[in-house]
Amino acid sequence: MDFKKQVVDALVKVLPDEITEEQVTKLIEKPKTSDLGDYAFPTFILAKSLHKNPKVIAEELVGQINTDGFEKVVNTGAYINFFLDKKAFSEDVIKEVLDQKDNYGNDNLGKGRNVPIDMSSPNIAKPMSMGHLRSTVIGNSIANIIKKLNYQPVKINHLGDWGTQFGKLIVGYKLWGSVEEVEADPINNLLKYYVRFHKEAEEKPELDDEARAWFKRMEDGDEEALALWTWFKELSLKEFQTIYDRLGVEFDHFTGESFYNDKMDAIVKTLEDKNLLEESRGAEIVDLSQYDLSPALIKKTDGATLYITRDLAAAKYRKDTFDFVKSLYVVGSEQAEHFTKLKIVLKKMGYDWADDIVYIPFGLITTGGKKLSTRKGNVILLEDVLNDAVKLAKKQIEEKNPNLKNKDAVAEAVGVGAVVFHDLKNDRRDSFDFNLEEVVRFEGETGPYVQYTNARALSILRKADVDYSDADSFAVTDIEAWDTLKMLADFPNVVQRAANSYEPSVIAKYVLKLAKSFNQYYAHSRILNDDEGLKARLALVKSVSTVLQMSLALLGVKAPEEM
Repeated sequence: MDFKKQVVDALVKVLPDEITEEQVTKLIEKPKTSDLGDYAFPTFILAKSLHKNPKVIAEELVGQINTDGFEKVVNTGAYINFFLDKKAFSEDVIKEVLDQKDNYGNDNLGKGRNVPIDMSSPNIAKPMSMGHLRSTVIGNSIANIIKKLNYQPVKINHLGDWGTQFGKLIVGYKLWGSVEEVEADPINNLLKYYVRFHKEAEEKPELDDEARAWFKRMEDGDEEALALWTWFKELSLKEFQTIYDRLGVEFDHFTGESFYNDKMDAIVKTLEDKNLLEESRGAEIVDLSQYDLSPALIKKTDGATLYITRDLAAAKYRKDTFDFVKSLYVVGSEQAEHFTKLKIVLKKMGYDWADDIVYIPFGLITTGGKKLSTRKGNVILLEDVLNDAVKLAKKQIEEKNPNLKNKDAVAEAVGVGAVVFHDLKNDRRDSFDFNLEEVVRFEGETGPYVQYTNARALSILRKADVDYSDADSFAVTDIEAWDTLKMLADFPNVVQRAANSYEPSVIAKYVLKLAKSFNQYYAHSRILNDDEGLKARLALVKSVSTVLQMSLALLGVKAPEEM
């Protein structure tokens, strides 16, 4: 049952005709505390037309409202406060969660339409740092959320596997590397060559010329250059996959920048046919001065293509291949201008579907207030952070529950979950300074706190060992359970809010509140009392566990049954 609509319907019958149902719906508020009611309507909007004090209006309207289906309707100052029928509400909510199980909160808004998501996208031959965590877990969570609304996410790992940096890497490897060294520790040694290249190029600028020449050889199909590039790529993907496996992240496509090499000529031709290309200092550009933007550089003076050329080709390929309803790019905030240019150029090319491209920016993870940089060698390796988090989880398990079965698996789920949840509970646009102790903290508003709450709920059900499915009633009228029940009812709305804003933190903040609310209920109520309300209370516990697990799953966090 839609309880908010019940409130709206009751109000519409007594309000002036000029106040529409849509207006009433928008004006409805939720009081901060349950003692002020479950929904509230402010009467200030009526003061001018009725020429009365809002408080007087509220008093008069309360006397006219049909209170059937409500516990009571009162006025507090200028507000009309509605108290829902707790018995009917709890019966309805618990039954809906138990019946629908993991489908609770599902909707058909997407109608099965495709939504490509460009996410993660690490650079080949560089380690995955904490900086790569954000795009990976934000993109993965958005994919989970929109899938619940029947959009079909297509997760694309747009690998950074092309560009001048590979010329630099080849030069560095040829000068200072060896097959044996690379095979022994691929990513760290390739990173070492890359960092050394940049240091030495400051004194020897001719190294940059050599790097550009090697990249041009790659573009021209040179056998040696491509063989080295393929080797670096295969070694990197193997290393990346171990991280993705631990994060529980899967991809539908590993189509990196190189995939679009044979698709860029068509883009350049379309730009030419539309008279959009101009020559500037030997390079080919699209002039964007009318938008107060620097030019979109399509081809450099040596004919080599650039990042935006490949992104134009990628956007066109995704539209042709997936016929998307939306195309999402989960990329750092510093790329805002790039995506503005991308959409403008696509529109100029005549592709109105450019309006369906959505850039989803996120803030930086810094250290000491400074941006992480592989070029300078100051990186925080994601694998190291995951390992440290798992060690801390294992230590806490040994202290609190040394006889726990599958301790290693639980520690992995809790440690990795702590890192993922810490990232996703922040609004994605916010930057934060990396602090290992903060990331893997298990007290307070953390992933492990939510995981433990779910494990507690499941422990209550195991201890009771009672079949609650045949209860005569699922009504829970205990006032201590009321906030928890209202939060369960709000879950479908939360999913839609998270999807509409492409914001996983909406789910993370919700599940923290649900866990806190349930723990307060547990602390103040005797759930396992053997009385006529036992089965209904156990059904509530099961409902809470179901929604906690679904929320964690939407964030890409596992939910161990015991901790």
